Amino acid sequence: MLTWLAHGLAVVLNLLIVVVGLRFFLQPQAAAAGYGVPAREASASAYLTIKGLRDLVSGLIGFALLVFAADEAEAWFMLVVALTPLGDTVIVLRNGGTKAVAFGVHFATAVLVLVCSGLLFAL
Repeated sequence: MLTWLAHGLAVVLNLLIVVVGLRFFLQPQAAAAGYGVPAREASASAYLTIKGLRDLVSGLIGFALLVFAADEAEAWFMLVVALTPLGDTVIVLRNGGTKAVAFGVHFATAVLVLVCSGLLFAL
């Protein structure tokens, strides 16, 4: 049961971050607004693309570790990658985003990633 839960949560988290990354490629302005800090300048497209690439690659690395490496490797990856949504929390707060998005989206994601890491370490 724990294996299904840990792997299932890892798959969902990796898939969601891939989707977020693709959204920054396909709908950068809408994705930025959903992130919590709308992009107001046309020159922001390069930064939005960077954000999309970062998220897409993070999800793909997570999938690669889940498929081709041991559970412990995915657990360490999740532990380290939790820094990304924690950092996103700070970025949103420092740039005028709402506390609801900062904590309800980014911080909650970090907690969920840390839970997933703990579950994977427990296997």
